[in-house]
Amino acid sequence: MRENVKQALEENPIIAAVKDKEGLEEAIQTDCNIIFILNSDIINVGNIVDKVKAHNKLAFVHIDLLEGTSNKEVSLQFLKESTKADGIISTKAQMVRAARNYGFYTIHRFFLVDSISFRSIDKQIANSTPHFIEILPGGMSKAIGWVKDKINTPIIASGLVCEKDDVVTALQAGAVAISSTNNDVWYM
Repeated sequence: MRENVKQALEENPIIAAVKDKEGLEEAIQTDCNIIFILNSDIINVGNIVDKVKAHNKLAFVHIDLLEGTSNKEVSLQFLKESTKADGIISTKAQMVRAARNYGFYTIHRFFLVDSISFRSIDKQIANSTPHFIEILPGGMSKAIGWVKDKINTPIIASGLVCEKDDVVTALQAGAVAISSTNNDVWYM
């Protein structure tokens, strides 16, 4: 079983992000070593994580999208005690910071929509201290380069990564991985 995210990404920098049962069934059959669970609830998250882990893959739960929970630390405690999730994804600095205390790998997700969101990244990272950051949209290779020059946290490019050229340019710009719900990307 892979326990090291860095090793898993070195083996394959493509992360399968799933938002439904059909996507999960396909993602667990791919060579992707990491699966982002973007749609779950407190009833099914444990089963979804178990299915991912049974296929020797690392499971990251988008904690902000976990239905039936609040954006409070108790959600992390629930995830830790009720599942075998390896990590969490969140847009909230306080959730990312707290998740590290529970032993999760952490990904702080950022939507780069303007210069204000770009300028605030370093302050938020200093507050959340994530293992990785996720930049959306991931097809903006120039912005990925700007972020890489500004911070020292590994970058995952995500959102609107649809073609091989998107994958290649994001990786060349400094991303360590690509996350996509587009199943065509999973096979690149």
